[in-house]
Amino acid sequence: MHRNKEETCRNEIKSYITREGMTMTEVVELLADEHGWSSSVPNLSGKLRRGSLRYTEAVELADVLGYDLVWQKRREGK
Repeated sequence: MHRNKEETCRNEIKSYITREGMTMTEVVELLADEHGWSSSVPNLSGKLRRGSLRYTEAVELADVLGYDLVWQKRREGK
């Protein structure tokens, strides 16, 4: 993934965490409890920094934050 896209995605995910009033530690604990993730904050931070978060992991991350990932068809001309 292009470096700028990685940074944009990382910042977007972090903004959702902040918007929910949570810390990375709280998110990682929920991911570990509910989806069997490693309880390591550096592990999640590294995935976000490298742009190596898998789609299934993104779905689980959205889940613990109370979101659903939705595919929406773009309108013509965009």
